Amino acid sequence: MSIKVCLAGATGWAGSELARGIAAAPDLALLAGVSRSHAGKALGDVLGDARLTARLYASAAEALAEPCDVFVEYTKPASAKANILAALQRGAHVVVGTSGLTDADYAEIDAVARARRRGVLACGNFALTAVLLQKFAEIAAKYIPHWEIVEFGGATKADVPSGTVRELAQRLSRVRTPQVTIAPDAAIGPRETRGANLAGTQVHAVRLPGHVLGVDVHFGMPDQTLTLRHQAGGSARPYVDGALIAIRKVAGLVGVQRGLDRVLDL
Repeated sequence: MSIKVCLAGATGWAGSELARGIAAAPDLALLAGVSRSHAGKALGDVLGDARLTARLYASAAEALAEPCDVFVEYTKPASAKANILAALQRGAHVVVGTSGLTDADYAEIDAVARARRRGVLACGNFALTAVLLQKFAEIAAKYIPHWEIVEFGGATKADVPSGTVRELAQRLSRVRTPQVTIAPDAAIGPRETRGANLAGTQVHAVRLPGHVLGVDVHFGMPDQTLTLRHQAGGSARPYVDGALIAIRKVAGLVGVQRGLDRVLDL
């Protein structure tokens, strides 16, 4: 039996590519989508793909009137939490690809998900190379006591840092707190140049035209350094394979789990 999916943000940059990926998967069925600008239309008419017969709705509440197994959240931070909570109340498991949600948001979502016995798999980045970077960084942090993160995003990316980096910093904090040689308040010059402290890690967010998403984790020890790097291009294709795995695996979870590797054998 196919897994029934509702996709919020179905006509967006990442959502439209995921919709095509779902259409090509024999074990998945896209039943409904959320797109305020194209509400009332068939998704296939908007994207030019006859395989996509799902109807588009203006809100998650309307789309969820048709029962689904998994709700995929790919909209914006301002609407994401309300969409996720609505899906949980309707009995759906949830996959979250939207960045910008806070730890407090996820704590609230986790409480609802556990009460409803539903899984929420939140991934700051579905690209498998980004998932591996997070895992490799956790391993490196066990042995190298100093690190900082530099992330790159496009000029219009307003959330700083990205969901990918928020997740990475939290994961590293569970390994250990990095040692700091010069604290921001001890630096000579504007302390902001030392970045922001996120879960114990100094993070520097760059926003420039030409970037989509990139993350560098710089590790240092006396006379040696290690840099781990993930870079994404202009296509949303790298995020599809990981999102499909998340859709297939989320029903095995209860509560919020952050990171695709939670359902991978790594």
